[in-house]
Amino acid sequence: MSKAVQLDEQYWNNRYKTDQTGWDIGFVSTPLKEYFDQLQNKEIAILIPGCGNAYEAEYLLQSGFKNVTVVDLSSNAVEAIKRRLNAFDGKELHVIHDNFFNLQQPFDLIVEQTFFCAIEPNLRSAYANKINQLLKPNGKLVGLLFNRTFDGGPPFGGSSKEYEKLFSPLLNIKYLTDCKNSISPRAGTELFVLMQKGI
Repeated sequence: MSKAVQLDEQYWNNRYKTDQTGWDIGFVSTPLKEYFDQLQNKEIAILIPGCGNAYEAEYLLQSGFKNVTVVDLSSNAVEAIKRRLNAFDGKELHVIHDNFFNLQQPFDLIVEQTFFCAIEPNLRSAYANKINQLLKPNGKLVGLLFNRTFDGGPPFGGSSKEYEKLFSPLLNIKYLTDCKNSISPRAGTELFVLMQKGI
């Protein structure tokens, strides 16, 4: 990727306008669906950063979760979510058009799905610190991280060793393991992660 490219709102809006959304699988990914299905408390505060079309949020809302927040830098993505999920917007769903790093409110669960790989690698330490800041005591970061490299980027790849070094000073890593139920195009390239604050 050229150094001249800025991964700003204009960049991501253009990706949506030109349908360059290879990360968008059109539905909630299997590993996250199965994790959500075993959650008992539908009142927990959930955040999905860099939510894109927010299929994870849609699934959570349809499953009865009451406090889901999504944030994205792209106004195109945010407007599309508000249209598609307008029945929940402003009630069970809170849609924020902003930079993830500007958020302040605390959450019980933060869901990672193709956001970490979309930010510049030099922001990864800031991401880890922000996750730690936003999680309530005993809160969890759950999701998928790539276990592979890419030419250029975004997406930007990574490895379990890199993630362990990044997150272990801040969070208790419960799972950082090869994902066994990835969607077929990503099979063998994803790690399922579950990290907890304070335990």
